[in-house]
Amino acid sequence: MAGKSNKSKSKGKSKGSGVSENHVEGLVEDNGAPVTENLDASSSDLNEQDSKEIEAVSEMQDSDSNANLDMGVTEDSAVENTETAADVEIVESSKPEGHAEGQLQLYPMAVRGPSGEHVELQVNPVDSVMDLRQFLLDAPETCFYTCYDLILRAKDGTKHHLADFYEIGDVADVTSGGCILEMVNAVYDDRSVRTHVRRTRELLSTSSVHSSFSTALAMENDLKNKADSGLPKTEAPELEGLGFMEDPAGQLEDLVASPSLQEITCIESIAFSSFNPVPGYRRLLGDLIYLDILTLEGKSFCVTAHTRGFFVNASAGSVLDPRPAHPPREATTLVGLLRQLSEKFSKGFLEVLERKAQGHPFENVPSLLPCSPWLGLYPPPAHKRDVARAEDALTLPYGSEAIGMQRDWNEELQSCREFPRKNLQDRIMRDRALYKVNCDFADAAMKGAKGVIGRCIPPINPTDPERFHMYVHNNIFFSFAMDGDFTLMQQMHEQGSKEASTIDVKDNLNAEVNDVPKALDDGDSLNKKVEGGLPNMESGDTQKETSVATGDSEGSTSLQAVDSEQATYASANNDLKGTKAYNNADVPGLYTLAMAIIDYRGHRIVAQSIIPGILQGDKSESLLYGSVDNGKKIFWNEKFHVKVLEAGKLLHIKEHEVFDGSGAVVKMAAPVECKGIIGSDDRHYILDLMRTTPRDANYTGPGFRHAVLRPELVAAFCQAEAVAKAKGKENEDEGEDKSLAQVDLLSVRLNPNVLTEFKLAGEPEEITGDEEAVRKAGRYLLETVLPKFVQDLSSLEVSPMDGQTLTEALHAHGINMRYLGQVANLSKHLPHIWDLCVVEMVTRTAKHVLKGILRATQDHDVGGAIAHFFNCYIGHDIPVGALSSSSEKSSDTPPTQSSGKGGSSEKGKKKGKGGKKSVDSSGSANVSTGLVKDDAGSQASYLCVNSELIWKDIQEAVKFKYQFDLPDDALSKIKKISSIRNLCQKVGVTLAARKYEFDAPIPYRTSDILDLHAVVKHSVPMCADARDLLESGKLRLAQGKLPEAYELFSEGFSVLQQVCGPMHREVANCCRYLAMVLYHAGDMAGAIMQQHKELIINERCLGLDHPDTAHSYGNMALFYHGLNQTELALRHMSRALLLLNVSSGSDHPDVAATFINVAMMYQDIQRMNVALRYLQEALQKNLRLLGEEHIQTAVCYHALAIVFNCIGAYKLSLQHERSTYNILAKQLGEDDTRTRDSANWLKTFQQRETQAKSAPAMTMAAAQKAADVLKARPDLLQAFQVAAASGGGSRGALNKAAAAAAAAALMGERENLPRSRGLDERGARAKADVRKRAAAKGVNIRPQSVPVQALPELLNLSSNVQRKKRTEEPSSSASAGNKEDRPQQDEDDKTGLSREDSGLDSILSKPEKANESSTSSQTPLGLGTGLGALDTKKSKLKAKASKAGAL
Repeated sequence: MAGKSNKSKSKGKSKGSGVSENHVEGLVEDNGAPVTENLDASSSDLNEQDSKEIEAVSEMQDSDSNANLDMGVTEDSAVENTETAADVEIVESSKPEGHAEGQLQLYPMAVRGPSGEHVELQVNPVDSVMDLRQFLLDAPETCFYTCYDLILRAKDGTKHHLADFYEIGDVADVTSGGCILEMVNAVYDDRSVRTHVRRTRELLSTSSVHSSFSTALAMENDLKNKADSGLPKTEAPELEGLGFMEDPAGQLEDLVASPSLQEITCIESIAFSSFNPVPGYRRLLGDLIYLDILTLEGKSFCVTAHTRGFFVNASAGSVLDPRPAHPPREATTLVGLLRQLSEKFSKGFLEVLERKAQGHPFENVPSLLPCSPWLGLYPPPAHKRDVARAEDALTLPYGSEAIGMQRDWNEELQSCREFPRKNLQDRIMRDRALYKVNCDFADAAMKGAKGVIGRCIPPINPTDPERFHMYVHNNIFFSFAMDGDFTLMQQMHEQGSKEASTIDVKDNLNAEVNDVPKALDDGDSLNKKVEGGLPNMESGDTQKETSVATGDSEGSTSLQAVDSEQATYASANNDLKGTKAYNNADVPGLYTLAMAIIDYRGHRIVAQSIIPGILQGDKSESLLYGSVDNGKKIFWNEKFHVKVLEAGKLLHIKEHEVFDGSGAVVKMAAPVECKGIIGSDDRHYILDLMRTTPRDANYTGPGFRHAVLRPELVAAFCQAEAVAKAKGKENEDEGEDKSLAQVDLLSVRLNPNVLTEFKLAGEPEEITGDEEAVRKAGRYLLETVLPKFVQDLSSLEVSPMDGQTLTEALHAHGINMRYLGQVANLSKHLPHIWDLCVVEMVTRTAKHVLKGILRATQDHDVGGAIAHFFNCYIGHDIPVGALSSSSEKSSDTPPTQSSGKGGSSEKGKKKGKGGKKSVDSSGSANVSTGLVKDDAGSQASYLCVNSELIWKDIQEAVKFKYQFDLPDDALSKIKKISSIRNLCQKVGVTLAARKYEFDAPIPYRTSDILDLHAVVKHSVPMCADARDLLESGKLRLAQGKLPEAYELFSEGFSVLQQVCGPMHREVANCCRYLAMVLYHAGDMAGAIMQQHKELIINERCLGLDHPDTAHSYGNMALFYHGLNQTELALRHMSRALLLLNVSSGSDHPDVAATFINVAMMYQDIQRMNVALRYLQEALQKNLRLLGEEHIQTAVCYHALAIVFNCIGAYKLSLQHERSTYNILAKQLGEDDTRTRDSANWLKTFQQRETQAKSAPAMTMAAAQKAADVLKARPDLLQAFQVAAASGGGSRGALNKAAAAAAAAALMGERENLPRSRGLDERGARAKADVRKRAAAKGVNIRPQSVPVQALPELLNLSSNVQRKKRTEEPSSSASAGNKEDRPQQDEDDKTGLSREDSGLDSILSKPEKANESSTSSQTPLGLGTGLGALDTKKSKLKAKASKAGAL
């Protein structure tokens, strides 16, 4: 990618780091192993030239934040590729020869603008011309030019006209230097002039600039440091009290609060004039459009957009005068003309560019797949007039393109798939085009689906029943999918009160559900139960809108016929998964459709691109493969079969034979109901891929027709089978074993048509073997995958924090969500996981209930229906007329919410006895609609719903779908904010960010529902090359090869940015790994720079309160603390606690781990009393959530022992360390390294206690220090006396009662020692565990889309890098064949104990240095991967620095 403009110097550096940006040159030795000595010298090896290069790269990176991307460009180019390339080159300079391969070399190129502007770019021969255009669009000097040609003047004087899709290296040799790029004004046309106007409007707006809270904190800290430069340094403030975690509902407003930046106004308005369209006679003279412009000075102008530029015409009234005004004012760009017309515009435009340059470049880059927030500002900002916004809304409806042009999505997609892929650059171009087209399709499909649901797009089959309506808009095909789960719940509810037979079915179902755990061990018995107990699952899907009066037999027959035609939620989800699987297989000549699933207003819409010719002519002639009539006639084509068979090999689909309806044998390599179609473009398309994977043998009844195994499970099962076969082979060496395993992996395939209604052909033995293989896969899920997942949860290898991360973790392990009840039953010993599973099951079922209500709700009642449902969901039954009176009494609702209050008032009117309240809270009469009547039948349908009905449906649905019995007090125990947050995200609700009083009669008002947006599932592909680079980088990182890991991650970062732009989750992962490498290398400033990128991407792509965003803030805090900026670190940690509290509640191990991080920071600045409070609270959470014998509890005890040692309380240190030793000895054994380290600490503390008794004079200072801490807190002293009295002989020197007393005293809770439910204790304790465990491995134990089990090498990284006094190269725990690993390493992997400087291994390793420096031995635990590991020398340097400061 092209570099950045050197002239566009930053008006201010990146505020994310607060320091100059450094890299890792000189931090690695020639052998590639981590440096453990002489870091001082190595860190200063950056020569002057490299330092200047780094500074230039930093300035270039931070300055180019001026403009959004042009709508016509087909890439989201990397705004920081120069930095990445420079980083890679710097790393290479410190490596031995032979390692610098394939690095991008950048060459300077001067650029001359149309008006004489001078810009310099850093380019590479492989950069495309579109790359150059994109970076010229980002440069402040040229950002307002959109219509120009590029002329390249080579060194030899030749001129080259550059076409957009050429690479620069194909036109001229830019490596020799001397090349000049000229921007020459081109002629405008209708499309380009409108693009230019839109671009100008975007440049003048600052509303699209994202302002990160971290950036604001860093800027505020810089200003404060400058102001306090001559003043004595103040003590770091204490965070808000621990009670802050008790009130997540009161923190919502703080969550969305952003830095208050005043809006910059440059121009009053730029609007298309009512003189448009251009008269014919003026069109012949070059006029394109007319604009009405109103400046800030109050002057109005009518501007003509001509083919050669813009000029002010002489029109002054209602009659067009196309002649140029006098004096003439004209320019080639609209910005240039506005500068002539208004001085205020010139000043304001410079301020806008400066505003955009102040923040991080990633804050200005638009996201192609933005996340929709579940919280909005309260009160909502004033809705102001905006002509441009209104024009866009009215002229670009439902996803249409500008100027009314429709895109041929299918042709674009398939043409991109046919791009060459021979080398890396070809694949990058291909992946970038595919990503852009898929993102644009998802956006257009979402807007089109809203038009379909809003009845703005007519169906193509209006005479059919509404549920079968199909729509075509913008070359996208739309159809409805039905909510089978809700229909079944509704059917059970309605029929339960009418037919006794249905009651019998329910009774049988209840009995069967109670036996599910037993049945899960026996697939056949469960199948029989499911077949008998769930006869109406699929029939319920189609009965939703049919007459209920039909008899059972009629309904059953008709519904079975309809089921083959009507898609359900499950079939649509499976179809999307199958489409992704075939896209990943990427077989040449086999094409799939672009696809997206949109959930909006309770409806599910399936959007697909259109196969050429499919809507015209006879479809039977184009069908070559599969069946359209459920297997009665199966089509087959040899050429098509060959391509499907090739894809089947990669997807573990076995070639097999089936009988069609006539008894003919057909050979298949795909599910029977798939359809292979040849389009009019002669391409082979495969669609309807609902059963790409086999059915789940544990759920094979009629009600579970679409219950299939996940692709991740099929891949894991086939790999396990291949390994088992390979191990069963004899007389073969290890190398041949691996090769055999690979061959077997391709040969282990499953038949997707077994356990279905289709009749299989072939030998009986083969059919039996196919069925047994699928059943074995089901048993593998039950007997291996589920227990392993629960084991990972127990050991904190996997630590989901909310519903989204729990879903990602389950899917990454290949577990379907229908097993959520089983996970909950198996994890009863983990209170935070059990709570999380219950909340997720409740939320998923409540989602279906809410969607059903929304489908039956009129447009004007949607806000009231959602608010009413939320109130009932949290247990409030709204009395008649309450919402109306509440709305009328509420005076704090902003004026912009008057319509919302009216909706609330309308609910009250409809439910009122007399129905006489015809005026809403805003005072407007509701008479004109004629909808308000006095009879009860006029009430909105949602008013019939109450809390009892909702929770009855939820309990029945959870029992039916998840085979789980909700506790009777589920409503009172559920975490309300976390559950409402989860529900809003699933349904698409935006809620007002205010403090909700759940004890109030009406917690939610209609005015609290700010918006309802669409939730989109799409098939946007992932770059395979970048994924491979990341996996290789993780392996090198686990092996401790930092330079190689840095090179791979940097290359992956560059590839990802070229493919999908910086706003992508995988780019954030790359930045996180780069930050980890720099952290381990000792470059804290560079780590902050990369971590800041990850934080911004996570905020924009995942959400402000996503758990990954919380971890990013925690990581930033640790890095800032490493730079001795503790106050800034604590403010980041406070933000992390806020996000964790909202997303997961305080009942989670990560919260406790964050407390430990905070405690270590206070310990390092000698605030021991504060550190003790946080550590005691973390200990309580660990005891409560993980138990007395968990290793994380031992880590807590040891951390407390260290703090007590620092204040001279040696007896308490000895007691806590003895607890640590007892736990480790039991869990790891006496010979484990960490157990021996704990024994050494015990000896050290015993010696110090003896010394304290024998030499009281020498310990006077320490005793006085401890006395000062405890003197002011007699309650604290009493608590520790209780703890001491409990004795030290047992494993827990602090028993539960004593520990509770100590924690209560520390928190000032003397009068109420038992913790209140509001604190959510279990979660808080569990959080301490996860974090501490993360500390111990120096690795990220964080919930995310990347499967944790896929990163075993990372889980050993910190132990390899930070292991004291070990100079041998670390080895990856993922490599089972490494014989040089110590047995202890394997044991570490099994236990999952992380070893950070604040973890057991690092803290326990050097007891003799305990008094030397608390900071040197106890670095704060890392919230993210590898964030707690500093190598030995770095710790020594920090100790030296602290000593020097003391002197």
